[in-house]
Amino acid sequence: MNLPRLIIAGTHSGVGKTTLTLGIISALSKRGVSVQAFKAGPDYIDPTYHSEASGNICVNLDSWLLSKDAVIELFRRRAEDADISVIEGVMGLYDGLKDTELGSTAHLAKILNSPVILILDARSLSRSAGAIAMGYKEFDRKIDIAGIILNNIASVNHYKYIKSAIEGGTKIPVVGCLPRDPELKLSERHLGLIPLEEKRLSSGFYKKLSKRVEDHIDLTSILRIGRQARPLLNPRVMIFKKGPQKSRVTIAVARDAAFNFYYQDNLEILNHLGADIVTFSPLRDGELPKGADGLYIGGGFPELFASDLSKNNSLKRSILRKAEDGLPIYAECGGLMYLVDSIIDFEDRKFSMVGIFKCSVRMGDRLRRMGYVNLEIIRDNILGKKGQRNRAHLFHWSRLTNIPKDASFAYKIEKNENIIYDGLIRRNVLAGYAHLHFASDLKVAKNFINSCRKFKVNHG
Repeated sequence: MNLPRLIIAGTHSGVGKTTLTLGIISALSKRGVSVQAFKAGPDYIDPTYHSEASGNICVNLDSWLLSKDAVIELFRRRAEDADISVIEGVMGLYDGLKDTELGSTAHLAKILNSPVILILDARSLSRSAGAIAMGYKEFDRKIDIAGIILNNIASVNHYKYIKSAIEGGTKIPVVGCLPRDPELKLSERHLGLIPLEEKRLSSGFYKKLSKRVEDHIDLTSILRIGRQARPLLNPRVMIFKKGPQKSRVTIAVARDAAFNFYYQDNLEILNHLGADIVTFSPLRDGELPKGADGLYIGGGFPELFASDLSKNNSLKRSILRKAEDGLPIYAECGGLMYLVDSIIDFEDRKFSMVGIFKCSVRMGDRLRRMGYVNLEIIRDNILGKKGQRNRAHLFHWSRLTNIPKDASFAYKIEKNENIIYDGLIRRNVLAGYAHLHFASDLKVAKNFINSCRKFKVNHG
């Protein structure tokens, strides 16, 4: 099976990848083409936009967190049902971990044997755009840059000059452009785009963006490039393989405007391995779902909803009781912030939270941690045993304060020659800033489910 596919890459961050990816997905969908969207890297927010535009759930493909086999499997299991797959890259085409290609859009393109369409910001450029395009073509000849789209074009002549310079110098076809239009700029804040759970794009936005793409980008060439993708091998090791069925457990997942940072594949892996997923809202629900054998609270923006979260005392008491009863609870980043005593927001206001851990979280005026990390488990917990190593991702503005001297941490992280301790532990609760992708190491998901099974047996 050929699996038509292409990657939308950029020369750098902020070049307009997400806007153009949304526009291409919307315009192709309008033509009746079934599009499966993917997002390179660990981003949680962009995939929600792509899911809405395509009508299919967008998932992450991270070539540093995941093995080559895992990337191929997660891609194939969704791509097989679509006419074409459109993958939005991360940062600039060649930007990876430190000075390597690991985790980069280029690395993903090699794994998936995918052609690349490069987005080039044409603002304040003319013939020099040809030199930029030539540099990207020559930097790694193993990358198939099959087309270029110019963003922020000022006029018809502006487009003609740049198109001539690029095609004449590189022989790479320029397949279209997007004229400058401030109304097509997506809203952002401290962690990136505003999640759709808070603010959905209007039908007028999609209509205008789709029309601009239809008028200025050669969609026939886009489809042709995708269909010319080279064959993709099958993965040698499978994640979603059939195995002996054990008793199932129920895991409650926090999902609302405050908590919505989840890898879709994490939830599907849990379900595949024996967990039924039920969702609840820490903003609206008064208690946890009945019969829950475990709790998973992902990241998000609890600091922006701290007042409402604080007022929901009924749910906070319900979670605290369950934690004291030994319920397995796994919380990442925003989930950690919810489980401490209090959140101190950007305006120095203090709001009470669940209180499982006797410390606070304070929002900062800058990014505290960002990037990939290797973590080592230093204390047994619901996800693993001492000595286990996993890959993870950090991205947060807040920091823990007033940490008790007797606090127990699950992880040791070495980053930039510094040692960081993360993952607070209390009974069967594990809450840390590190984000894990379960396809990186199935033991993490299996251990979580086994912890839930033990709880179910002892409290059934």
